[in-house]
Amino acid sequence: MKFPAPLVRGTLVRRYKRFLADVVLDGGEAVTAHVPNSGGMIGTSDPGLEVWLSPAANPARKLRWTWEYCTVEGGLVGVNTQHPNLVAAEAVAAGRIPELAGYDAVRREVAYGRNSRIDLLLTAAGRPTCYVEVKNVHLRRGGWAEFPDAVTARGTKHLGELRDVVAAGGRAVMLYLVQRGDCAGFRPAADIDPVYAAALAQAVGDGVEAICYTCRLGLDGIDLGDPLSIVLAAAGRAGE
Repeated sequence: MKFPAPLVRGTLVRRYKRFLADVVLDGGEAVTAHVPNSGGMIGTSDPGLEVWLSPAANPARKLRWTWEYCTVEGGLVGVNTQHPNLVAAEAVAAGRIPELAGYDAVRREVAYGRNSRIDLLLTAAGRPTCYVEVKNVHLRRGGWAEFPDAVTARGTKHLGELRDVVAAGGRAVMLYLVQRGDCAGFRPAADIDPVYAAALAQAVGDGVEAICYTCRLGLDGIDLGDPLSIVLAAAGRAGE
């Protein structure tokens, strides 16, 4: 996935109302940016962080800037939750995720379940249809990538729908994409959302596959990185 225009660096003043952030650009201009992230953004929204913004393609858009990255401990962290679906779709189409290789067609945002849309629907002759739910991960605690960073009833609902797919004879995959490169493995943030953590363990026990990959972040775009191991045991507190 490539950014259509160069990113612009600034310093975060504050994030507020979930979807807004005040930023001072390197040139001194104070701007308000759109925050495409509804989560808690633990450790990635502290005032004073270096941030990178993308300019809007439409000059008439109300908010000209979108927050893409922040810099944490010297490394880029992606906060835009809208990108992982495209990164995943490109990677699957290019055959770069071995667990999802061998499908002829990749469709995005296909209606299924209880008023939901699956992120990726993979089909091939002679194979069960594969339903892939993609989740963005940017939380890191104790060296682990963790999801979620806030209670997610929607995420729990998706896990239930993936279990239904398996029960009906299909294939269901939970794909976590970590928008940072400094994590040793992935685990659910059970102290933040114990219901989700339990639902993930139950889904895997019922045949839903769970896989995790990092992302390689650059100022020109985002690419698929390396696989991470997944541990379903309850996650502890930060610093563990």
